[in-house]
Amino acid sequence: MKSDAHTWNLVYLELLLSERGHDVVNLGPCVPVPLLVREAVATQPDLVVLATVNGHGRYDGMAAVRALRAQPTLTDVPVVIGGKLGVSGLGHAALSSPLLAAGFTAVFDGDEKIDVFHAFLDTIRVRGVA
Repeated sequence: MKSDAHTWNLVYLELLLSERGHDVVNLGPCVPVPLLVREAVATQPDLVVLATVNGHGRYDGMAAVRALRAQPTLTDVPVVIGGKLGVSGLGHAALSSPLLAAGFTAVFDGDEKIDVFHAFLDTIRVRGVA
């Protein structure tokens, strides 16, 4: 997310996804939405993962998922967001509902267990793997 300069979470996610057989394109921190969209259109990923730890990424996430979903070649690509999604103390449902309505496939807030994310990954078909 463009407002989130944290990198350790991105390194962790890259390693986790790589270990599960995904080829990862890590765009790094503070990614502007136009860059995200260009890269997603160019690479046609199996999955787009957006991460935030500052609590404000859900706002950037809304703009990002809408821009991704506006691309005809990305409408069926799973797009997820996770991390610390709020600073106001709202619960998972209050945080995730608007994000899901905007076009995210799944939302993993800071209270989610990593096992839930692993279970989700089990549903994603890795390109080139039967």
